[in-house]
Amino acid sequence: MAKILVIDDEKSIRKSLAEILMSEDYEVDEAVDGLEGLNLIKARKYDCVLSDIKMPKCDGMELLDRLIKEGIEVPIIMISGHGTMEAAVEAVKKGAFDFISKPPDLNRLLITIRNAIDKGSLVNETNTLKRKINGIQDIIGECDKINQIKSTIDRVAPTDARILITGENGSGKELVARWVHEKSNRRSKPIVEVNCAAIPTELIESELFGHEKGAFTTAIKQRIGKFEQADGSTLFLDEIGDMSQSAQAKVLRALQEGKITRVGGEKDIDVNVRVVAATNKDLKKEIENGNFRLDLYHRLNVIEIQVPSLNERIEDIPILTKYFIKEICEEYRKKEIIIEKDAMEYLKKHKWTGNIRELRNVVERLIILCDDKITKEDIKNFVFLG
Repeated sequence: MAKILVIDDEKSIRKSLAEILMSEDYEVDEAVDGLEGLNLIKARKYDCVLSDIKMPKCDGMELLDRLIKEGIEVPIIMISGHGTMEAAVEAVKKGAFDFISKPPDLNRLLITIRNAIDKGSLVNETNTLKRKINGIQDIIGECDKINQIKSTIDRVAPTDARILITGENGSGKELVARWVHEKSNRRSKPIVEVNCAAIPTELIESELFGHEKGAFTTAIKQRIGKFEQADGSTLFLDEIGDMSQSAQAKVLRALQEGKITRVGGEKDIDVNVRVVAATNKDLKKEIENGNFRLDLYHRLNVIEIQVPSLNERIEDIPILTKYFIKEICEEYRKKEIIIEKDAMEYLKKHKWTGNIRELRNVVERLIILCDDKITKEDIKNFVFLG
């Protein structure tokens, strides 16, 4: 059943619209102004929103601006008794699905709502397909810490604030970074990723900032670095705690001035990059030991997102396990198998040193080696050996 939110400060109009829509088998919520409507939209998922334009506190146009700014995609139909062609054009230009004057023609209203819902479904399907192509999985979990992370992403992603993601290996830091980009205003361009721990110290500067032909022995042609590639997009610096001091100084300059210089070059190049960094190290200890710059830490750590280890969110293990079973069985084109209750409890008692990555590997191994169900004995025999 499709969910519709009706926002209007006139109670009689709000109630009439709600009754009409419920008679058409829609689920309907109501809000008295744009501010209440915005809070409901953030709390629930709606298939369509009907909003008056002239309202106290936050009118329809302001609501539309807030939704766009915060990256919330929902079809919104403007309804106003002060309908003018200028208002209609402005609303549609800003991103409204359509504009209908009061009193609305019932048939036109229902057709417009149906078209808006169909378009919203198509957009959702397109975004889902895009995420699959780009390898973006959902953030799975319902514990308080994961819900807080999701809420933080929704709040900070539409801004350009730099974000530092901390947590153990395998806990999902990269996934958080990808969702920050996916919900940002830079999502039309691909996220650019650099694993600072995987690049030799002598090559990290060339990787990040590029180099000119002849800058060093093997520089046989000009190379564009990751900062330039990420111009207008998001640059994800994974394992930034492993970056060399020299590269740290240049990254600091890029963040402060919005400029980089290729290795062997003299020309300053302007870059518009949003940096999201991640580390499994305690950067404060790295600073004390002289391995990481304090000024860079403060530049990166505008918003910190701490990703909990799997051992800190054991209540999510059943949800994650079932998700991985479904995903992996589809991948192997195998009939979905079940996991017995005592087997699930056994998984919850294990100490997950590899976090989510380890859990997925364990589930994949069990799916390969088991038949139609996973038992506690299977886990003992095939995974933890006792």
